[in-house]
Amino acid sequence: MTAFPTPPKPTVATSRVQRLFGFRTRLYLTWAALCALFASFFLSFDLKFSIILDKLPNLVGLHLAPNGFLQGAALTLFLCLCSIVASSLLGFVTALGRLSKSAVAFGIASFYASFFRGTPLLIQILLIYLGLPQLGVVPGAIAAGIIALSLNYGAYLSEIFRAGILGVPHGQREAALALGMRDSVIFWNVTLPQAMRTIIPPTTNQFISMLKDSSLISVMGVWEVMFLAQSYGRSSYRYIEMLTTAAIIYWAMSIGLELIQARMERHYGKGYVRRG
Repeated sequence: MTAFPTPPKPTVATSRVQRLFGFRTRLYLTWAALCALFASFFLSFDLKFSIILDKLPNLVGLHLAPNGFLQGAALTLFLCLCSIVASSLLGFVTALGRLSKSAVAFGIASFYASFFRGTPLLIQILLIYLGLPQLGVVPGAIAAGIIALSLNYGAYLSEIFRAGILGVPHGQREAALALGMRDSVIFWNVTLPQAMRTIIPPTTNQFISMLKDSSLISVMGVWEVMFLAQSYGRSSYRYIEMLTTAAIIYWAMSIGLELIQARMERHYGKGYVRRG
């Protein structure tokens, strides 16, 4: 029988190098290198940082708008937070309607999801902002934007919620029934917590898309990031500075959502972590 040589054990120096340049270290170095390349690309446009520094407080939302309300990134976050709550509720209710045995509930839910997924968000914004006044309801630009974003993304979230609920093995419900648990208790304490593990990633992806699509509300004159960037770029004839700054602000807000996603994934994925 042929004896294979045993691999040499790592030395102390090798172990130290592995700890020093572990996964996280290599990850941070990769991000640093890519950020440096990203910055050098935009610096090649010969940006005037004095203009950026002058307009940055308004773009970030440190100052209130002339009407006394939020502006810039602060207003964008306000729009998205309100829309996230409303669209999540709409998506959850619609998903339950799609899973219902009631023909009426299924019909309403499927019609709503089909219409708002099948028409452009910009048209929906304009229909709500310009169409409702003809019915006697005059929403403000901010309210119309929140309604449009909530209705649009609620339709997409309904499919994500429905897929997550259906993805839970049926045996989980059968086991809970065998223990004498009621259907409502099974849904809230067994099915939904397991579904959240698959629901969170695509849901956060939709929220990041909502954050960017909120720029469409600028067509109604709302003083959010994109509206201010276009206005300042038009007045100073320095569009690249303003658009680059707006892009970085949107990116920073998206990273915040990604961090929240990672934390929620760790929370709902505890039961699936392999313990050595």
